[in-house]
Amino acid sequence: MSKEFRDQKFTQERALFGEQDLYLDGCVFEEGESPLKEASGITARECLFRYKYPFWYCDRIDLQKVTFFDMARAGVWYTKHFSIKDAIVEAPKNFRRCDDITLDNVLLSDAAETLWNCSNVTLKNVKARGDYFAMGCRNMKVSNLDLIGNYSFDGVENMEITDSNLASKDAFWNTDNVTVKNSFVTGEYLGWNAKNLTLIDCTVESLQGMCYVENLKMINCRLINTTLAFEYSDVQADIRGSIESVFNPGKGQISADRIGHLVIQKDRIDPEKTKIICDDIEERTDSPEGLW
Repeated sequence: MSKEFRDQKFTQERALFGEQDLYLDGCVFEEGESPLKEASGITARECLFRYKYPFWYCDRIDLQKVTFFDMARAGVWYTKHFSIKDAIVEAPKNFRRCDDITLDNVLLSDAAETLWNCSNVTLKNVKARGDYFAMGCRNMKVSNLDLIGNYSFDGVENMEITDSNLASKDAFWNTDNVTVKNSFVTGEYLGWNAKNLTLIDCTVESLQGMCYVENLKMINCRLINTTLAFEYSDVQADIRGSIESVFNPGKGQISADRIGHLVIQKDRIDPEKTKIICDDIEERTDSPEGLW
């Protein structure tokens, strides 16, 4: 039978170091560092974490209605089988090198450098604000994510995102096997150097987006206010509506209702490798200068 702590305040460093099978209810962890380091089998409800490194090298952690305050930074590192639900996380640099973690209905108000190099990650109904979110993660399933922050998902492998809103410059750089469905994405330089990037039923706004991509698929997508798209990319794009400008696609097929400016520089690419399906191309440029 697990031990229980209710309505207690802990202030010392490593207050519950290495403890196993604990139930915590209404507890407060004050200025002591690493209060639950190397703990396992911890269930916590309505607890407050006010200082650094609360969950390092832990296993089987289940948190609900908890709060990590701004000084509880670097809160969850090197931990596996971790779940947090209906929670507020104010602290940055959280969730590093963890395995099997779930965030459900969590507010990450300072998500700078958060969720790095984790594997087997589930995000549901998460709101996050901060740069460099989710770098180097593997095997992610994301739904209903609202994200404001640049350089997100750099180097991620094997991820599906659905029903999300992302305001993020340089999102999805260097990724492999990422699928985005029914989502809104806005930000410059989207998806550079990615492999196997698929967007389905999405609305995208981007300056120089989807460039240098190997195996890019866009299925039933909109590209609003999107310019200089697809440079050197291997692309299969089915676009509803207009593309403001397309610049030197590498190969594949691009279908759209309208293209404002199509740039094909024959000294840079082979125009025979890309099929353009569009009855309304307002301007074409074949000169080496392109748009410059």
